[in-house]
Amino acid sequence: MRLASRTVWSVLSSFALLGAGGLASTPASAAPPEPVVHDALGDSYGSGFGVPPYSGANCARSDAAYAVQIDGRMRIDLDDFAACAGARTVDLIENQLGALDEDTDLVTVSIGGNDIGWGQVVGACVAFDNDALCAGLIAQTRQTIQTVLPGLLDATYAGIAAAAPDAHVVVTGYPRLFSPEFGAYFQASPAEQQAMNDGADLLNAVMADKAAEYGFQFVDVTKRFDGHGVNAPRPWILGLTDPGLFHPNLSGYRAYAAAVTSSVNPRDLR
Repeated sequence: MRLASRTVWSVLSSFALLGAGGLASTPASAAPPEPVVHDALGDSYGSGFGVPPYSGANCARSDAAYAVQIDGRMRIDLDDFAACAGARTVDLIENQLGALDEDTDLVTVSIGGNDIGWGQVVGACVAFDNDALCAGLIAQTRQTIQTVLPGLLDATYAGIAAAAPDAHVVVTGYPRLFSPEFGAYFQASPAEQQAMNDGADLLNAVMADKAAEYGFQFVDVTKRFDGHGVNAPRPWILGLTDPGLFHPNLSGYRAYAAAVTSSVNPRDLR
């Protein structure tokens, strides 16, 4: 009886040891991944101007902005929303780079349009029946895009890279504002609309080339806006009579958010 009893206790002890070992070797459940810290920089196209209500003193920051719309997607957590309507590259450098630091995982930025005076060119071509004026302004702006803008973007992108050295940086381009296939828009003929669209393409090309030099990702939205220009039956651009003229409406900013979401690989955000 004593031998049998010892045998039983020996077997039970062996099972107990195996059980304890099994419990000890069971891996602990992995902690959920940390949120992606997102800082949003840029001009009115980054701030969501055109779709009120706004916040941010004189910056016209809207909940329609694509940075706000992508908040929560792919574990993105919008930390600093620094984009400001009217911003030029120098304004971004002086007033927005402070939003970035070594903890920033993702930067989105829309900048450059105000540096070339694009809004004034478009406004003049649409408002005035003066073909020579429109053509001259477009030609002058194309020259500025090619000769002046690259240096301004250089300084801006270098500042971003220095302020957020480990971040994935997404540069968003500008849409073509017109759909010439739908005819004239105020004083802008289809040919003038096409010339302005070609100017937007040149602007995007310069931005994309400069972004590539810094290893930044460029997101082109032009195809998404095809057929949705300011003069289209279903425009995604606000018209001449709207306070947010020549900026995206809510559908347009949704297109921006979709473009960024579909272009970014979550693995790139860490």
